[in-house]
Amino acid sequence: MLKTSPVDQAATTERTSRPRPRLPGAQTAAATLSAVISMGAYCLAMAVHGTYPFGSRSRAVNDLGNQFVPFHAHLWDLLRGDTSGDLFFNWSSGFGVPFLGDFFTYLMNPFSWLVALFPRDQVEIPVFLVTLLSAGLAAFLMTILLGRLRPGSPWLRGLLSVGYAVSAWMISDGFSDPMWMWGMAAFPLLGIASDWCLRGRHWILGTLLVFASWAGNFYIAAMATIGMGLVFAVRLLLDDAPARQRLYALLRAGAMTATGILLAAPVLTVGLKASKLSQPAPDATYEGPPGYADYLAHLLPGGLHAPAPQVSVGILPLLLVFTLPFVRRVPGKERIAWCVLLVLVALSYIWTPTILLWHGLAMPNGSPYRASIALTAMLVIVAWMALARRPRPKELLYGALVTAVVVALGARSIYMVRAAWLLTIGGGVLVLALLVLLYRHRGDRRTRIALTGVLACTVFLSTAYTVFSVTAIRDSSAWWAPKRTLDAHALAARAAVGAHDDWPATRSDPGPHEFANNDPMLLGGEGGSYYSSYVPAKTAEALQSLGAGWYIQGRHTLSFTDPVGRAIMGIGSYLDWAKNPDGFVQRSVAAPPVVTLRPGGATDAGAHDTSVFARQERVLGATVYDVPALVPTGGPVATARPGGELHLPGNLTGGKWTSFNVSCTPGSQAYWYAPWYAGSVQAFGVTQGQHGRATMTSNTMLPLGTVPASGKFTLALGTHKAQDIPMFPVGCLNPAKLKAAVQELKATAPVKVTAGGHSIAATFRKGTTGTAVIATPAVTGWQCSVDGGAARAPGTLGGLMAVNLGTGGSHVSCSFQTPGLKPGLLASGLALLVLLAVGVGGVIRTRSSRTSLLSSSHGKR
Repeated sequence: MLKTSPVDQAATTERTSRPRPRLPGAQTAAATLSAVISMGAYCLAMAVHGTYPFGSRSRAVNDLGNQFVPFHAHLWDLLRGDTSGDLFFNWSSGFGVPFLGDFFTYLMNPFSWLVALFPRDQVEIPVFLVTLLSAGLAAFLMTILLGRLRPGSPWLRGLLSVGYAVSAWMISDGFSDPMWMWGMAAFPLLGIASDWCLRGRHWILGTLLVFASWAGNFYIAAMATIGMGLVFAVRLLLDDAPARQRLYALLRAGAMTATGILLAAPVLTVGLKASKLSQPAPDATYEGPPGYADYLAHLLPGGLHAPAPQVSVGILPLLLVFTLPFVRRVPGKERIAWCVLLVLVALSYIWTPTILLWHGLAMPNGSPYRASIALTAMLVIVAWMALARRPRPKELLYGALVTAVVVALGARSIYMVRAAWLLTIGGGVLVLALLVLLYRHRGDRRTRIALTGVLACTVFLSTAYTVFSVTAIRDSSAWWAPKRTLDAHALAARAAVGAHDDWPATRSDPGPHEFANNDPMLLGGEGGSYYSSYVPAKTAEALQSLGAGWYIQGRHTLSFTDPVGRAIMGIGSYLDWAKNPDGFVQRSVAAPPVVTLRPGGATDAGAHDTSVFARQERVLGATVYDVPALVPTGGPVATARPGGELHLPGNLTGGKWTSFNVSCTPGSQAYWYAPWYAGSVQAFGVTQGQHGRATMTSNTMLPLGTVPASGKFTLALGTHKAQDIPMFPVGCLNPAKLKAAVQELKATAPVKVTAGGHSIAATFRKGTTGTAVIATPAVTGWQCSVDGGAARAPGTLGGLMAVNLGTGGSHVSCSFQTPGLKPGLLASGLALLVLLAVGVGGVIRTRSSRTSLLSSSHGKR
């Protein structure tokens, strides 16, 4: 099967060092057609499914709704100058968080910047275009790359490229992460750059392609670099050039890659530093490989089942991949090399060490098979290696038989839905017939054009049906229910928040309700909600320690639901959803400014708070709570732990709850706080549920009710599992004391507070002593000075920024510097010098060669 005659081998061997002509018009047209088919098939599927922007069903599922629609709305604000922050800092989310890492990671796909061309309330249209245009660009570039790997019909390789651009990876994994979609363009870009290395050409331009790939999205670019590095290694192995020439190509590729990555260094250094300073992700472990039936079934189009690598590229490329081992026009060594590459890469997705290698040595939270995009590119490349040699009907039939074996082995997988059977069997028979006819009429140009047109229609319709089928399967799951993003209700909420926004005097908080997990970016204002891989650990810890909640182990923070927390953060207005779940109530409250003054050198140094209520009082600078001890009265007995916690033994379903008597000042407002508690809380005749889970989900402070005139009430806890709660989980807030504390903070407040994009300053009366507290988490990167003195990292009070005024000061100024940016810019500058040196050297060599040639010609005369 793999043997070839010396004549065949000589006829099919191609010298990769041979210079290639410029891109002909037919190739440009074919690449454009590939892009149009890819985008058109995707749009047709969305229209038939009734999905936005062609129907009423929102696309904002999973992180697309939770993160990327809000992030793109915030980008719109930045591009239009309609936000309080800038590229370096985001004042809207998490009560102030760094932003450059988010921008580099989530918004560097160039198509993301199309948001500036649309109204803000239609930002989901450009978010859709990011996916659509990225797929089109990927198809266009892959068509060009295939032509550089092997000459042949540009129209046929354009049809193969559709399978890459609208692969199962794109439909199931990539579509909801717009920044990853740029990674689809990175594969062919890096392939083109590596091809130039083989030919000894365009080193500077190739370096810029590497830079564009890594700058657009370094996460997928790293996978693309590994994947195209493996393809490059196979091409080097198969090249018949002298060893010295191949070594030179390898060195060129290494230098090109290193320089291109260094040019993009700020993206890497800022992102890596932000990741190091972020709240740790939940531990992710690999649950083991999928069954062989599931894995093989995922090579076929039309289904969706996880977990398994999403590697389908359509029936046309798959049939050709299985045909390659039988194509006698392909040298045996080449067939073996490409087949071994595919098998090894496929196996690397189900072995923990190589999974880690593909994903930057960290097991992803979510799918462990994100790198399967690399195999989709390789499958299309190998398919072209077969198709470019015009496989004979018998060879195609052998490939069809292998496909049938794969179908039989994968038949028992739940992946094999009706669409998968129809696309595989029906589509496979049609594609096989068209390929056979193309071979038999290879000398008849008009017939080949007609057959290629029919094949193009087949690819278009089968791709659209694949997208429709996978999307319908996915959307049938409740977990994939769309988030509410910019509907009429959200726009009304945004208007209400904006109407009361007087930053930087106080904050207007969208509240803890979630249209998406990043409501402040979506709705405006300055709230505590923030969801990102880069939530600073100091932000999550500070807010949670003061009574705010979180999800995903602190990688999604929430805002405060209690009056003291709101007062500490300077929240003057907020949206209240608790009393009106179908709408909102805009509430304005008396609040101190964002910058306030505490007497003396108030900091966290040496602080040992007995409860969250004591911690809030220490940060507020006033006593406003009664914090009573709980007196057991019935049910399973709670016992004290040595670490200062109460252990609840739990109770059986229908059993008696653990109950306590609680004594507080009459008329005070009772609050419950047990961050990791999961169960029911009953007080004042009302039962409320909480769903805490250490350390994944932290509850916010829960209002219980007003303490009666007797000053006593009963608290009952119903939980089926044994667990620990704080020793003092109840605090009773005295509204009059809180009002007095707020008035005191306002009376001693600065005369003026100003805020820039990544700075904040306050002017006090001359000679003011004490500690200026800025209601923003003291994340790494802040530097503060007093009266123009030396800038230093601020101290902390409850995790917030605290600046000691010393013996007397009047002006506090703080500025944020993005960690990791300076070394990244330095590395990028060095890479730019290398590029300039290579460019200047090339010009000098060219001129010297011309001068030598002219001198030689004059000498002969």
